[in-house]
Amino acid sequence: MQLCFFEDHISENLQPLILTRPVDDLRVGIQTISQQWALALEAPEPARLLRPHLQTLFSRGSINATEQCLWINSRYLPSSSLIQQLNDLNEGQCLKHGDTVIAACVNGSTSAEWHKNNTTDFSNLFVLEGSDFLSITYLWDMFQLNGQQITFDTTLLPIEEDIDITVSENAILQNKDDIFIEEGATIEPGCILIAENGPIYIGRNATVMAGSYVRGPVAICEGATVKMGARIYEGTTVGPVCKVGGEINNTIFHSYSNKGHDGFMGNSLIGQWCNIGADTNTSNLKNNYSNIQITNWSDREQIETGQQFIGTIMADHCKTAINTQLNTGTICGVSCNIFSDDFPPKLIPSFSWVGANVIQTYKLDKAFEAMKAMMIRRNIPLTDEYREMITTIFENRRA
Repeated sequence: MQLCFFEDHISENLQPLILTRPVDDLRVGIQTISQQWALALEAPEPARLLRPHLQTLFSRGSINATEQCLWINSRYLPSSSLIQQLNDLNEGQCLKHGDTVIAACVNGSTSAEWHKNNTTDFSNLFVLEGSDFLSITYLWDMFQLNGQQITFDTTLLPIEEDIDITVSENAILQNKDDIFIEEGATIEPGCILIAENGPIYIGRNATVMAGSYVRGPVAICEGATVKMGARIYEGTTVGPVCKVGGEINNTIFHSYSNKGHDGFMGNSLIGQWCNIGADTNTSNLKNNYSNIQITNWSDREQIETGQQFIGTIMADHCKTAINTQLNTGTICGVSCNIFSDDFPPKLIPSFSWVGANVIQTYKLDKAFEAMKAMMIRRNIPLTDEYREMITTIFENRRA
């Protein structure tokens, strides 16, 4: 069956991380949401609807008008129970929970028209009431569900045996049956990998350097590097081509981001192309142990999260200087440069240059210079399409 992702109004809660990507491109577990669904439903090339400023950069895919299509709300994560419900959907049926459309099975001609017009209309479908399946309603849901999704992803991925890996005889692998190591990965001497409380995934060509401690469930994705002596705790994903060190707990790094030095990061979400300076520390718990408030990105209103642990939410292309301190529930927009010697504000708008208690606008041409310099180190070009997306975000930024 064909597969197409759509977003609903609740997705706005996932800003600023989704300013630079569709919701289905968020990473929860080992893979992105779209990659998880593609494996779970054996749909190798899913289509999607896209917000206008993302359409030149991300593929919309295609829909064959002669085949029915399964439409999935991008905020929903695959699980055994939801997959079973979707497999039982007939054409013309829509699975809902309350007012929220979870998924729908729609004929090919209608699906092709919706895809062409970049919109949906589920009003004429027969409604089936579903359970409250796993979904991302707020940003903090991502790291709270991350360990569970790492475990689920290890059941989906076709991990091969008898492959070329390098595991030092002086490394300790506790509960080896739940440690999954891909082709080309290296685990150096003195590493301790403990998978008794959840699986550990080491991706293709990833490296865990000497003396590192990893306690599952944890995912070290393709081409990622864990620096010497790092301490990686449960529920952490180190995305593709990331480099991390220091102490990390229940945090998701998307890809191409670096935290290569000492410093604590916990209950946090880090986008792409971020660089965390040496001894940067995130607070994830208030001194009085009370619940954390964060600022809603869309309307700048305070949200009572009901959560005791929230660290930093950081969108793409952010940088912190050495010894930076980030308060509980800090949210950073796209392309922020933080070098304050005190706690910066808990809401940092996109393209902010933050220092000495003064916030200035990070000039777009200077931001592009930094992006190009960082991306070329990983052989990724700064394309015209990428510049167009970033320019739109800059022009629509809010102080």
